[in-house]
Amino acid sequence: MARNELFYKIAISMVPGIGGVLARNLVAYSGSAEQVFSESFKSLVKIPGIGEVNAKRIKSDGVFQKAEKELEFIQKYKIDVRFYTDKNYPRRLKPCPDAPIVLYSKGNMNLDEQRIVSIVGTRNATDYGKTICEQLVQGFAERNHPVLVVSGLAYGIDIHAHKMALKYNVPTVGVVGHGLDKIYPSLHADTARKMLQSGGLVSDFPSGTKIDPPNFIRRNRIIAGLADATIVVESAEKGGALITADIASSYNRDVFAFPGRVDETYSRGCNRLIRLSGASL
Repeated sequence: MARNELFYKIAISMVPGIGGVLARNLVAYSGSAEQVFSESFKSLVKIPGIGEVNAKRIKSDGVFQKAEKELEFIQKYKIDVRFYTDKNYPRRLKPCPDAPIVLYSKGNMNLDEQRIVSIVGTRNATDYGKTICEQLVQGFAERNHPVLVVSGLAYGIDIHAHKMALKYNVPTVGVVGHGLDKIYPSLHADTARKMLQSGGLVSDFPSGTKIDPPNFIRRNRIIAGLADATIVVESAEKGGALITADIASSYNRDVFAFPGRVDETYSRGCNRLIRLSGASL
């Protein structure tokens, strides 16, 4: 397989132990993703944060084997790839310090839409939460402002936000915690397929990535980073939605929450956000 610039961009994301920060350092010092792999072992060792262990990882044949496999996958299934130096890399996500260096996507989406809102919440959505979610998305549609709804395709508020976006013809993107070779949970596969027409799926994980709970926490930074604002519809006192809200706040993005009854379990997180940070919507 011919090795083009895209190949090397994918390859650098495949190096074990090299996260976004170190990958950026490598590209900055070397000039391009391709040039990173042309550097001598001695030169790599001298780059801050790399050292001998990471230099050996970069020089490992296994990295290119993984990159070749991934390139075959994205070409076969028409996956879009955005590298952090590319012009089409999402402008809101790019300045985030832990933004992924590579973003995979499938569908028909504008990740630089005029307005982007993340809607998140508990996996145990109540009728109250579902009603609020529908009213919120319906409101977006009725105002005729270009807006993209982002969520995580999970049970509860996430999937309801996607379904309501489809219902009211609002583009919607699901950020998943695995590669684009699967849909999890599988129960949401039909909704995911419908989203591809106006929106789609986004991930920073390559194909073949196993379903692993920490990956769903990790993807929350993308949900927060893509959006102008994150809205928490319902949440208990702890949960992934509040993690996303905290991340969004750390990015200096707006965070909003819907208030609920003080004795309602899945409103306690929202009420706490409002009490501590004035996040009422």
